[in-house]
Amino acid sequence: MPSNRRRLILSTFVLVLAPLAFASAQAPAFSPWVAGLRDDAARLIRAATADDFAWQRLAMLTDTFGARISGSENLSQAIDWAVETMKADGFENVRKEPVMVPRWIRGRESAEILDPPRHQVAMLGLGGTVATPPGGLDADVLPVSSFDDLRGRGSEAKGRIVLFNVPYSSYAETVTYRTGGARLAAQYGAVAVLVRSVGPIGLRTAHTGSVQYQQGQKAIPAASISVEDANRIVRLTARGRRVRMHLVTEGRYEPDVESANVVAEIRGREKPDEIILLGGHLDSWDVGTGASDDGVGCIVTWEAARLMLKLGIRPRRTIRVVLWTNEENGLRGANAYAERYASQAEDHVFALESDSGVFAPAALGFSGSGMARAMMSHLGSLLAPLGFTEIVPGGGGADIGPIAQAGNVPTMAYLGDAARYFVIHHTAADTVERIAPDEVSKAAAAIAVMTYAVAEMPERLPR
Repeated sequence: MPSNRRRLILSTFVLVLAPLAFASAQAPAFSPWVAGLRDDAARLIRAATADDFAWQRLAMLTDTFGARISGSENLSQAIDWAVETMKADGFENVRKEPVMVPRWIRGRESAEILDPPRHQVAMLGLGGTVATPPGGLDADVLPVSSFDDLRGRGSEAKGRIVLFNVPYSSYAETVTYRTGGARLAAQYGAVAVLVRSVGPIGLRTAHTGSVQYQQGQKAIPAASISVEDANRIVRLTARGRRVRMHLVTEGRYEPDVESANVVAEIRGREKPDEIILLGGHLDSWDVGTGASDDGVGCIVTWEAARLMLKLGIRPRRTIRVVLWTNEENGLRGANAYAERYASQAEDHVFALESDSGVFAPAALGFSGSGMARAMMSHLGSLLAPLGFTEIVPGGGGADIGPIAQAGNVPTMAYLGDAARYFVIHHTAADTVERIAPDEVSKAAAAIAVMTYAVAEMPERLPR
């Protein structure tokens, strides 16, 4: 960018931010162009919260197509439905962008305590797990409380099923046992690994999610069991009882198949080559119906843009909605998007992802430069009718990550309440009944206002 233009842009933002810096808390000042957005922001909020249209569309998606694991017929049909429905909504340049994705088949699976007296265990094979020998395997269970605990007791693990009984603290801290537990257990000769479900206690709900094996190392079966069953096994062994289990998994990979990212646009009226990117991932795990993860993320970002079409609002920059494929077990859709648009990465002005549910109390998180963050906080005041008090740190997401990194793009995330989200995350309980219609409407309203406001800025967000 020429230095004269850079100075002009920086001067513009200094002028825009100066009123914010000196305004009192009781009477915040708005720059003229932000004040000019208030009427349209109010219209978007009213339209989003006037009915349960977005929730009904989410119910249509999840009721009709159910679980949508990569490579499945359910996902393929959901992609076709989204394309046709987006065209009917009036979006421009609606298209499928092909992506080759992995196809993992769960097959039959079960876990049972054999001794002491038989007890069926609530379990789910981890995504990508290998199969047990035909008919399953029988082995004693070795509970451990951490990776270090297993390292200290490694001599006891050979020929046993290692159970990582690690209480949930946060997803980021605890998920490492799901992804990496099988690798470490295999190093000590374990025949399988079980992981206490990664989430707060539910109703004997087992959580799935990807396991990661190490190339060149023997892969062992890996499954999640409910918190209640994990605790029972630990209590039994603490009393000196041997716990022997029978485990069956039939997981297998089939050849990659073609899937697609779904893309739809509202072309910008003045700067159509500058992109405001938003979306969620259309694939899900193969249990439940993927309502929170991430059907609702697809619907609320799609709805945010549809509301602009409905109200006849065409912003300066192009709004591009992407429903990504294969977030759950490969990120092929995200990486394919970044590769396809690599030469246009710097033309992505802003990217927003919704992949943390919409449960209240929710927040909007932002990641970007200090100047960009100050600007977004200023725009956040447009959300006062929705009860959002501030823009918090921590915007981003797995699907917008590759293109954002390539273009140094400021990012935002809609962050539902984690305490509620992770109770049902990757479980059979992830259905539309857990989500209130007003939570969906509020998310769509907030995303619509913020994306429209960024799309209308006189100059793009500073990096």
